[in-house]
Amino acid sequence: MEKYFEIFKNSYQGYFNYLWNEITHFHWENYFYGLIAVSFMVWVLELLFPWRKNQKIFRKDFWLDTFYMFFNFFLLNLIVLIFLSNASAELFNDLLAILGLELSDFQFLNLDALPFGLGLLIFFLVTDFVQWNTHRLLHYSPFLWNFHKLHHSVKEMGFAAHLRYHWMEPVVYKSLLYIPLAIIGGFDVESVAIVHFSALAIGHLNHANLGWDYGFLKYIFNNPKMHIWHHAKVLPKHAQYGVNFGISLSIWDYLFKTNHIPYNGRDIELGFDGDEKFPSSFISQELYPIKTRQRNNS
Repeated sequence: MEKYFEIFKNSYQGYFNYLWNEITHFHWENYFYGLIAVSFMVWVLELLFPWRKNQKIFRKDFWLDTFYMFFNFFLLNLIVLIFLSNASAELFNDLLAILGLELSDFQFLNLDALPFGLGLLIFFLVTDFVQWNTHRLLHYSPFLWNFHKLHHSVKEMGFAAHLRYHWMEPVVYKSLLYIPLAIIGGFDVESVAIVHFSALAIGHLNHANLGWDYGFLKYIFNNPKMHIWHHAKVLPKHAQYGVNFGISLSIWDYLFKTNHIPYNGRDIELGFDGDEKFPSSFISQELYPIKTRQRNNS
């Protein structure tokens, strides 16, 4: 247990120092200012080319979602995720050691040994495919759907809605992504930064008030016209668990027949059944569904 206490202490101390360094020092792979830059650019596009003309500049829950952006992107890591990630990795390595194995025994591909572009593409495809499947799981599992409801409580789409999600979601995503990334080791900081900012930009655009689909590239990249149907309150009878699960890429939905764009979805109602009872404040949303269950049981 002493080892895990050290991991706890070093995780928080190390991440706090990292976050402070991000805020006080500018460099090209700076995640703090990168988030601000990408958000500002997509917001400007919304203002210049609004798809829904009557939607206000400061749409419903604009400031709540803006807070979620920074909370989920940075503070959530400081509060819980860094320790969980480091402790889970150490626990997994300990279990392998008991079996007389090492993580390298599972690694069948080293991206460092490949040309940079090919290694980067493989890294991007693997992470996006795992996240696409994880996203489907959030919809198909009643337990996980209770947490994912927060993201679907958005009633007016805008770039900041991209990062409105429950603290449990990254726990699920990171847990399921750990082993696939361990199997394809060798990715460096530069590769992670490129994939990270690409996914951030695409995700912001998907949730923005923009009427784009990128022409024939819509079959490869997720886009606003496709993703708005993922947030539709009324789902087709054959897909009651959801449609259009793409994160950065839409190709998985077309390959596995989960795509659904019946018509121009600019003005469709967003949300889910019963969303009128969903908490509206940050604290209540973060405590959902635990607080709700306690109230129902009392």
